[in-house]
Amino acid sequence: MEGMNTPSTSPELTPFIKQWAVLLTSHKRDGTGVGTPVNIAVEGDHAYFRTPGRAWKAKRLRNNPEVEIAPSTVRGAPTGPEIHARARLLDHGSDEDKHAALLLRKKYPLTHGVFVPLSHKVMRTQTLHYEVRPAEEKPQD
Repeated sequence: MEGMNTPSTSPELTPFIKQWAVLLTSHKRDGTGVGTPVNIAVEGDHAYFRTPGRAWKAKRLRNNPEVEIAPSTVRGAPTGPEIHARARLLDHGSDEDKHAALLLRKKYPLTHGVFVPLSHKVMRTQTLHYEVRPAEEKPQD
Protein backbone atom coordinates (compact mmCIF):
# COMPACT_ATOMS: atom_id res chain seq x y z
CA MET A 1 0.00 0.00 0.00
CA GLU A 2 3.04 2.26 0.41
CA GLY A 3 3.63 4.58 -2.53
CA MET A 4 0.28 3.82 -4.10
CA ASN A 5 -2.24 6.55 -4.74
CA THR A 6 -5.23 5.94 -2.56
CA PRO A 7 -8.62 6.72 -4.05
CA SER A 8 -10.31 9.89 -2.91
CA THR A 9 -12.83 9.51 -0.13
CA SER A 10 -16.34 8.75 -1.32
CA PRO A 11 -18.78 11.59 -0.56
CA GLU A 12 -20.92 9.26 1.59
CA LEU A 13 -17.97 8.53 3.91
CA THR A 14 -16.56 12.07 4.15
CA PRO A 15 -18.57 12.90 7.34
CA PHE A 16 -16.97 9.90 9.07
CA ILE A 17 -13.30 10.78 8.52
CA LYS A 18 -12.82 12.76 11.74
CA GLN A 19 -15.71 11.14 13.60
CA TRP A 20 -14.67 9.44 16.85
CA ALA A 21 -17.66 7.09 17.01
CA VAL A 22 -20.39 5.98 14.65
CA LEU A 23 -23.66 4.22 15.31
CA LEU A 24 -23.56 0.91 13.45
CA THR A 25 -27.03 -0.55 13.02
CA SER A 26 -27.08 -4.26 12.22
CA HIS A 27 -30.27 -6.26 11.81
CA LYS A 28 -31.80 -9.28 13.53
CA ARG A 29 -33.38 -12.03 11.43
CA ASP A 30 -36.79 -10.36 11.87
CA GLY A 31 -35.38 -7.10 10.46
CA THR A 32 -35.24 -5.25 13.78
CA GLY A 33 -32.27 -2.85 13.82
CA VAL A 34 -29.82 -2.91 16.73
CA GLY A 35 -27.49 0.07 17.06
CA THR A 36 -24.01 -0.18 18.55
CA PRO A 37 -21.40 2.59 18.74
CA VAL A 38 -18.10 1.60 17.09
CA ASN A 39 -14.88 3.32 16.05
CA ILE A 40 -14.33 3.60 12.33
CA ALA A 41 -11.33 4.37 10.12
CA VAL A 42 -12.11 5.68 6.63
CA GLU A 43 -9.89 4.94 3.64
CA GLY A 44 -11.04 5.97 0.17
CA ASP A 45 -14.35 4.36 -0.76
CA HIS A 46 -14.53 2.12 2.33
CA ALA A 47 -14.01 2.11 6.10
CA TYR A 48 -13.06 -0.41 8.75
CA PHE A 49 -14.28 -1.29 12.24
CA ARG A 50 -13.55 -4.14 14.64
CA THR A 51 -15.51 -6.14 17.16
CA PRO A 52 -15.00 -9.12 19.46
CA GLY A 53 -15.86 -12.39 17.75
CA ARG A 54 -18.38 -13.25 20.45
CA ALA A 55 -20.31 -9.98 20.10
CA TRP A 56 -23.96 -10.23 19.08
CA LYS A 57 -23.34 -7.83 16.21
CA ALA A 58 -20.88 -10.34 14.70
CA LYS A 59 -23.66 -12.95 14.67
CA ARG A 60 -26.13 -10.46 13.16
CA LEU A 61 -23.59 -9.48 10.49
CA ARG A 62 -23.08 -13.15 9.54
CA ASN A 63 -26.82 -13.41 8.89
CA ASN A 64 -27.25 -10.01 7.22
CA PRO A 65 -24.36 -7.79 6.08
CA GLU A 66 -26.66 -4.83 5.33
CA VAL A 67 -26.07 -2.05 7.88
CA GLU A 68 -26.60 1.63 8.45
CA ILE A 69 -23.92 3.92 9.86
CA ALA A 70 -24.44 7.39 11.29
CA PRO A 71 -22.12 9.85 13.04
CA SER A 72 -22.73 9.55 16.77
CA THR A 73 -21.62 10.36 20.27
CA VAL A 74 -19.47 7.86 22.18
CA ARG A 75 -22.68 6.45 23.69
CA GLY A 76 -24.31 5.97 20.28
CA ALA A 77 -26.65 8.97 20.03
CA PRO A 78 -26.79 9.89 16.31
CA THR A 79 -25.42 13.34 15.48
CA GLY A 80 -26.00 13.25 11.72
CA PRO A 81 -27.77 11.41 8.92
CA GLU A 82 -27.23 7.68 8.42
CA ILE A 83 -26.09 6.00 5.24
CA HIS A 84 -26.91 2.50 4.07
CA ALA A 85 -23.85 0.26 3.72
CA ARG A 86 -22.68 -3.33 3.47
CA ALA A 87 -20.22 -4.92 5.91
CA ARG A 88 -17.75 -7.62 4.89
CA LEU A 89 -15.78 -9.76 7.35
CA LEU A 90 -12.06 -9.74 6.54
CA ASP A 91 -10.11 -13.00 6.60
CA HIS A 92 -8.31 -13.26 9.93
CA GLY A 93 -4.57 -12.76 9.55
CA SER A 94 -4.82 -11.59 5.93
CA ASP A 95 -2.97 -8.49 4.71
CA GLU A 96 -6.30 -6.66 4.56
CA ASP A 97 -7.10 -7.67 8.16
CA LYS A 98 -3.70 -6.41 9.33
CA HIS A 99 -4.14 -3.19 7.34
CA ALA A 100 -7.53 -2.54 8.99
CA ALA A 101 -5.97 -3.07 12.44
CA LEU A 102 -3.15 -0.65 11.57
CA LEU A 103 -5.55 2.08 10.39
CA LEU A 104 -7.62 1.75 13.56
CA ARG A 105 -4.45 1.88 15.72
CA LYS A 106 -3.26 4.99 13.88
CA LYS A 107 -6.57 6.84 14.33
CA TYR A 108 -7.19 5.63 17.92
CA PRO A 109 -3.71 4.88 19.37
CA LEU A 110 -4.74 4.35 22.98
CA THR A 111 -8.13 2.74 22.36
CA HIS A 112 -7.16 0.36 19.53
CA GLY A 113 -3.45 0.16 20.28
CA VAL A 114 -3.87 -0.87 23.92
CA PHE A 115 -7.37 -1.18 25.40
CA VAL A 116 -9.26 -3.08 22.69
CA PRO A 117 -6.56 -5.73 22.06
CA LEU A 118 -6.14 -6.19 25.82
CA SER A 119 -9.88 -6.51 26.44
CA HIS A 120 -10.29 -9.04 23.61
CA LYS A 121 -7.37 -11.06 25.02
CA VAL A 122 -8.93 -11.01 28.52
CA MET A 123 -12.30 -12.06 27.03
CA ARG A 124 -10.46 -14.81 25.11
CA THR A 125 -12.18 -13.90 21.88
CA GLN A 126 -10.87 -13.31 18.40
CA THR A 127 -10.85 -9.74 17.09
CA LEU A 128 -12.89 -9.48 13.89
CA HIS A 129 -12.28 -6.71 11.38
CA TYR A 130 -14.95 -5.61 8.92
CA GLU A 131 -14.86 -3.49 5.82
CA VAL A 132 -17.86 -1.19 5.29
CA ARG A 133 -18.78 0.20 1.88
CA PRO A 134 -21.67 2.54 1.13
CA ALA A 135 -24.47 0.70 -0.66
CA GLU A 136 -25.80 1.95 -3.98
CA GLU A 137 -29.32 2.19 -2.62
CA LYS A 138 -31.36 0.80 0.23
CA PRO A 139 -32.97 -2.53 -0.69
CA GLN A 140 -36.75 -2.57 -1.01
CA ASP A 141 -38.76 -4.26 1.74
